[in-house]
Amino acid sequence: MREVAVIGIGQTKVEEHWDKSLREIAGDAVLLALQECGMDSTESIYVGNMMSGSANHQQHLGSYIADWVGMRFSEAVHIESACSSGSAAFRAAVMAIASGSINSAIAVGVEKMTDSPGSEITSQLATAADADWEADMGLSFVAINALLMQRYLHEYGWDKDDFAGFSINAHANGAHNPYARFQSPINKSAYQKAPMIADPINLLDASPMGDGAAAAVLVPVEMIKRPGQKMIKIAASAAATDTIALQSRKDSTWLTAAEKSVIEAYSQASVKPTDIGVFELHDAFTIMAALSLEACGFAERGQGPRLAIENQICPKGRIPVATRGGLKARGHPVGATGMYQIIEVVQQLRGEAGETQVERPVYGMAQNIGGSGSNIITHILKAEHF
Repeated sequence: MREVAVIGIGQTKVEEHWDKSLREIAGDAVLLALQECGMDSTESIYVGNMMSGSANHQQHLGSYIADWVGMRFSEAVHIESACSSGSAAFRAAVMAIASGSINSAIAVGVEKMTDSPGSEITSQLATAADADWEADMGLSFVAINALLMQRYLHEYGWDKDDFAGFSINAHANGAHNPYARFQSPINKSAYQKAPMIADPINLLDASPMGDGAAAAVLVPVEMIKRPGQKMIKIAASAAATDTIALQSRKDSTWLTAAEKSVIEAYSQASVKPTDIGVFELHDAFTIMAALSLEACGFAERGQGPRLAIENQICPKGRIPVATRGGLKARGHPVGATGMYQIIEVVQQLRGEAGETQVERPVYGMAQNIGGSGSNIITHILKAEHF
């Protein structure tokens, strides 16, 4: 298998893009990524998206986006894996290049959610759950995570306010990210006063929807010749699944798919948790931030909130997370989120993260979660000099 590197990145601001269509948003990110590395096209394009068929009445996104960006004769496919669609597209690109079947690819994640009423988007998000045993019983995705958080509080004795640090950290970092939807910090008082959505999840526990796209250009390492510059290499790409329904898991408060994918990723990269300098986790809800930190070996079982309370997750902390705002402040355009995470790790490893730059930019990890933990994809990137 060949080694693979990211040589170009591009992203749009996460917001309500009323003046742009799905293809325009995706095209902006793709063209920015191509422009950064001085390329006009690639052999293949992999598009990660969850809900274009319902929210935008458009499927067949491979050809749809390839046509728009002037890559009409390139291979192009649409990949859906719920909220992990973006990283699934990235993983497909990595595997295609590593196998030797192609020499260049673009992975782009895109979602345009604000054209549809909020109730419709809520229903579409629930399609990532079990239709028979969760969605048809009236459970929204927020409700599923509320049940999970309620169980976690019961099992480990934490108070709901103990999770405030995850949101405070994300918003503090998002304030320095021009692409983030929310760019104002919050404090614990604001967190405590936030309206309840589904007890115990309040408004500041949950990530906002939005429109956005992020893209990366990948090539084999052997084709890169830029003496003296940093190369961002894909050190690991791993994925695992769990039951789609939360109720079917042996232990609902443990992300087994995260554990399995990260163990494989650590093995591929020959690293351990202490080697990771930045971790872009999937903080769709604060409970998911805590569970991810535990499953990935950064905290003991049931002790995830302690890292936020002790300020260990800030950019200067032991394991920086959500360094560009995370899903909570940057926003969560679901099919694009995995690619935003990849781009943010690349920025950190290049030393381009500005006020939220971490101090150990050698290895960075991104973990994208589909469903309530049913499909989890982990990537580890490494900065090396040519």
